[in-house]
Amino acid sequence: MATDNENPVADALIPETSGAPLVKIFGAGNAGAKLLGALTTPEFAAAQSAIIDTDASGFAASNATVKIHLENKLLRGLGSGGDPERAKAMAEEQFSTLKSACEGASVVFILAGLGGGAGSGISPILARAAREAGALVLAFVTLPFDCEGNRREAQAQTALEQLKAAADGVVCLPSQKIFKLIDENTSLVETFSFSGGFLIEGVRGVWQLLTRPGLIQVHFADLCGLLRDRHAENVFAFVEATGAGRSREVVEKILAHPLLDEGRALADSEAVLVSLLAGKDLTMAEVNRVMEQVKRQCSHAQIIMGAAVDADLKSKLCVTIIAARQTPASMPVRVEARTGTSNPAGKSDIVIARPSRVRRTGAKAVQTQLPLTIVSKGRFDKSEPTLHHGEDLDVPTFIRRGIPLN
Repeated sequence: MATDNENPVADALIPETSGAPLVKIFGAGNAGAKLLGALTTPEFAAAQSAIIDTDASGFAASNATVKIHLENKLLRGLGSGGDPERAKAMAEEQFSTLKSACEGASVVFILAGLGGGAGSGISPILARAAREAGALVLAFVTLPFDCEGNRREAQAQTALEQLKAAADGVVCLPSQKIFKLIDENTSLVETFSFSGGFLIEGVRGVWQLLTRPGLIQVHFADLCGLLRDRHAENVFAFVEATGAGRSREVVEKILAHPLLDEGRALADSEAVLVSLLAGKDLTMAEVNRVMEQVKRQCSHAQIIMGAAVDADLKSKLCVTIIAARQTPASMPVRVEARTGTSNPAGKSDIVIARPSRVRRTGAKAVQTQLPLTIVSKGRFDKSEPTLHHGEDLDVPTFIRRGIPLN
């Protein structure tokens, strides 16, 4: 483990002040380290930062207080090689180190890019270590662009499921959605910076709720009650506006935001967290107008709202929304009681009804691959598929061309 101090985990602890929860922010993997670097502003000075990676090459450029290098003799300093299982194994080996780094924290933020080796493998193990240390764990992650290939996409989805099972909440940004916000002239560097910027706004919104004294205060216990043990995947948005009609403008931006699926994601949410931040000219009518529209979109969700004043914002109104999507397991269950002649004792038959799926009729049969034993490709098992003019040549021709077999 490479560190700046002799005992970095113990020495880097920042004492909790003014009753505010102690927040620790971890950057896992290369993408997580870059996201963490974007938080090196005075606003986040009260948080302890840590970088965790299987490759120490980026440690020198990081300002993180704690630097944990997960390494073993097998990799010879070359990192995980894009394999999450290697990174996961190293994180498991040093689980006690990760847990010690999380000790004392009320909230742990995990920043990572999923799809590669280190971020995908380390994040779920770090989340489990933080929860065992007693912290509320929120992960902020990005998913790869479609053009990054099937292997990274599959690794990202596997890591996301593992992370959702380990953390209290996961704020997930599918990078592909960024295409709705860029044009043909946006460079590659600007696109990745844009994607990371959206995720950072999600971190900033939760940070403001936890640390800024608000006119309408969100207590840490409220946040814990909202997220603890839900294991939900979250969607989020950050919008801002200025001028006399700013409250109406932020509502319009929320309902048109691509990361909220143009507002549709709010209707599917079971819990919504709203943070309003403005200058001293923030009025009660503006707060009421924004919250009225949010409630209209997610009438069945549990809503937590906070409002704070920052004199430096002057005429600007900023709104951050984080919504926990409703999963099938958490959808409302309707219990019906029936009585009838089929029950001679006159007792009620209890029927549990979940929302049913619409059965489609007249659908064409789709030919799929038979459940045959898959032969391993050996060293090429994780290789990218052979693509030619958009077709995967590794898939048999009769399946690609839809030719039925008699």
